[in-house]
This record gives sequence, C-alpha cells and structure tokens, in this order.
Amino acid sequence: MDDANANITVLDAFTSALEWWDEMGVDVPKTIAARPKARPQNTAREKSATSAQTSRSSKARSPQAAANTASFDTRLAAAKKMAASAKDIGALKTVMAGFDAGTLSDNATQCVFARGNPESRLMVIGEAPTHEEDASGRPFDGRSGQLLDRMLAAIGLTTDEFYASAIINWRPPGSRAATPEEIALCRPFLERHIELAAPDFLLITGGVALAAMTDLTGIMKNRGAWQTLKFGDRDIPTLPIYHPAFLLKRPELKKEAWRDLLSLHARLNIDS
Repeated sequence: MDDANANITVLDAFTSALEWWDEMGVDVPKTIAARPKARPQNTAREKSATSAQTSRSSKARSPQAAANTASFDTRLAAAKKMAASAKDIGALKTVMAGFDAGTLSDNATQCVFARGNPESRLMVIGEAPTHEEDASGRPFDGRSGQLLDRMLAAIGLTTDEFYASAIINWRPPGSRAATPEEIALCRPFLERHIELAAPDFLLITGGVALAAMTDLTGIMKNRGAWQTLKFGDRDIPTLPIYHPAFLLKRPELKKEAWRDLLSLHARLNIDS
C-alpha cells in the first residue's frame, strides 16, 4: 500500500469512528475530534487541474443534485400536509404507512410507528429503528427495549403506562445513521404524533434524538437537564436521558441513568 492510500484509509477510519461516537452520544474532546492535518497544498499546476476537474464534476452533478433537492422539497411538503390531515393517532398511522419517504421507505420493511398506551402521561422518543424494530414494526424492541421496560418499571411504570415512538420511523439502509434530510422529513409526523398523544412529559433517549428535538448536542452533558418543548399550544416538560442501547455498551453509566429516572419519578408524582 502506498503512502497516499494509507493516508486515505486512516482518514476514513478516523472519520467513521467520530461519526459512530457522535451517533451513540459520546462527547469527544476537541483534541481527539480534531481531524488530521491537511496534506501540503498542491502546486499551481495541480490546483489548476483540480479546479477544472471539480468544475466539470459540479456541472455533471448539478442536474441530479437539483432533482434530489426538488424531490426532497416535494416529499417534505407532502409530509407536512399528510401529518396535518391526521385527526387522530389511528389516522396518522395510516397516512404514514402510505407515505413515500424515498430511500428510507424504499429499503425498510415497514413504518415503525409506536408501542404502548397513547393515553399515557409519558411519551418516550427514540432514534432510528434497528433491524429488530424494522421487522416487528415496534420501537424499542429487542434488548434495548427490554432494558427500557426495566428502567421505567424501576420507578413504577408498567408497559401500559408509557407510550413510545421515534424521530425516524423507517430503518435507514444498513442501519446507517439517518441524514439531516431524513430527520427533517420525519419531523412533521413526529410533531403531529406528539400533539395528538398530548403527553404530560416527554423522555428523549440518546444524542441523536436530543439534537433533532432540541438543537442541543452532547447527551453526556445534557442528560438529566429538564427542557421545555412546545407542540401545538402546549409546553411539555422534557427530560433527555441515555439511550438504553448506549447503556448496554456503557453499563457503568447506569448510576447516572438512575438519577435521571428518579428525577422523572419525582416530576410525575409532583404533577399527578
């Protein structure tokens, strides 16, 4: 392997690791997160050749890029219209099942809508569906879902006393991280879902859901800090916590998760 290929491989591996840490909600120190130093600047001749190639590539891609933008704008407008048309949770589930979410719905088995009791005071918001959730059509399925159930049972909540959904309702191809465009495409449905369920409290799980719903980044520094989010004409107290899947990988953090659950328990009891 020559030096150039070695540099590319290291950079790709480094970038992939950072993306994985970010997806799992790990706060990476700036000294670690800094990308490798750029290679020396090209010569004038290399710059000229690179510029010409970039210009040709840009022209070649522009029609497709424009088509993709138009497609996204069209789908987003449709998502907003369909979400607004739903008068109840059953109607919302129906319109979402028929929604064309592009790459998301093309590659997913089904729309992963919700599980639990929609009349509950607490609504839990997760991230993108896993392979298991894609197969069952239920968010928080599998080992992470079992842990969530045990966590909430520890503060006295049965599976009939909370309602769960997610910021993304279709499994991204290969279970990759959802793109900002895909999160934006699902947001009208999430907002309408929360409006219709009208919970007293929201529980956000994981860094991706935190960023999507609050614009805050870093679940490790923001977990346990109550937020207030507005949906429709209601202000809803919202608590960010670690995602159960993250706790399965980092069991030493369960002490922090327990403190957050006690905070939730206190609010539920105070406002009951």
